[in-house]
Amino acid sequence: MPETTLRAERLGKRFGGLRAVAEVSIEIRRGEIHAVIGPNGAGKSTLINLLSGELIASSGEIKLGETDITSLAPDKRARAGIGRAFQKTTIFPRFTVHENVRLAAQARSRAPLRMFGGAFADPDVQRRTADAISRAGLAGRESIIANVLSHGEQRQLEIAMVLATDPAIVLLDEPLAGMGQLEARGIIALIASLRERHAVLIVEHDMDAVFELADRLTVMQDGQVIASGLPQDVRVHPAVRAAYLGTHGDAA
Repeated sequence: MPETTLRAERLGKRFGGLRAVAEVSIEIRRGEIHAVIGPNGAGKSTLINLLSGELIASSGEIKLGETDITSLAPDKRARAGIGRAFQKTTIFPRFTVHENVRLAAQARSRAPLRMFGGAFADPDVQRRTADAISRAGLAGRESIIANVLSHGEQRQLEIAMVLATDPAIVLLDEPLAGMGQLEARGIIALIASLRERHAVLIVEHDMDAVFELADRLTVMQDGQVIASGLPQDVRVHPAVRAAYLGTHGDAA
């Protein structure tokens, strides 16, 4: 069985009187892609923000291995091994591909404030930069300015920046949003390759991609988990068919 890397237990988040996430438990395991799906407003983005530290839980706990990280800030979670890509790309548009990825690698180094001279002198930063660019499919594009890349390439770049931090866990929030079919195929292949070295959690609306990628699947509705398990079991779960999958679930 794959090793559990990140685990949330009875996680809750309230915004005043609004319960956005309630009693959610989830495990993300090394060597697996765990997809979270659900209708708009189900609590998916809130959940990923709780896991990455952009939001602090109102209740419950989050453990990275055996370490409680429930109250850690995002930068400390990143240094502990959680990498996060957002719905909207967060690249440096006027920097080259190499500069973007090198800066991400440098942020994880022992001397993160030595952003330039230190980065070029640090062989580990250089190694992680080159490896991340290659794994993301951007080899040969290192000198391209980020803002002239296609939408799909910018998503590849953002994933490369995450990989350069050497994460144990990769969190991806709607990585296929706004893509055409051809670009989406490339990103799907890239995400599939991540399970070789990482635990991966993906929030995504493209059901075809979800069922192609996911080793495990969690379905949320109204801030709660209504089903979780193997995709082939979840897609025929009566509550899931009624609440979300609809005719897609009938096509199993």
